[in-house]
Amino acid sequence: MRALSMIRPVLLVAAPFLLALGLILPLVRFETLYFFDRTPSLIEIVVSLWQGGDGLLAAIVALVSIVLPLLKMIGISAEAAGAGGGAGSLFYRRVVPHLSKWSMMDVLLVAIVIAAAKTTGLADAFTQPGLWCYAASSMISGLLHSLMGDASGPK
Repeated sequence: MRALSMIRPVLLVAAPFLLALGLILPLVRFETLYFFDRTPSLIEIVVSLWQGGDGLLAAIVALVSIVLPLLKMIGISAEAAGAGGGAGSLFYRRVVPHLSKWSMMDVLLVAIVIAAAKTTGLADAFTQPGLWCYAASSMISGLLHSLMGDASGPK
């Protein structure tokens, strides 16, 4: 149990750092016709959707991919820092578990896009560092949520 208490601060720093990298680094590289390639970041994808007239889709992607993970990080960090008394602790106990259910949805969607691009023959698609950072952040925040749930005792 002592090892867990020693690693938790490292994970509390690593998760938001990796989330930030996952938002700004390229997620996937598409190569079409061997002369055009594109490597958008998650933020660029949201902006592109918005500018392309897909405002609702851009809002949904932004909410699920950016806002909800940030809220989860804030909740976990506040609880870990001991600022979780009262409303903060209620947010952590009631809201963070629901946010955790959405954690890996983006990674799954990018994997589906990569598979679709490769199977249609329209483009080759390759994962990029942003996807791996985003996935690592999601897994670390899930681990932190689990570790903190175990530390707080039965619910």
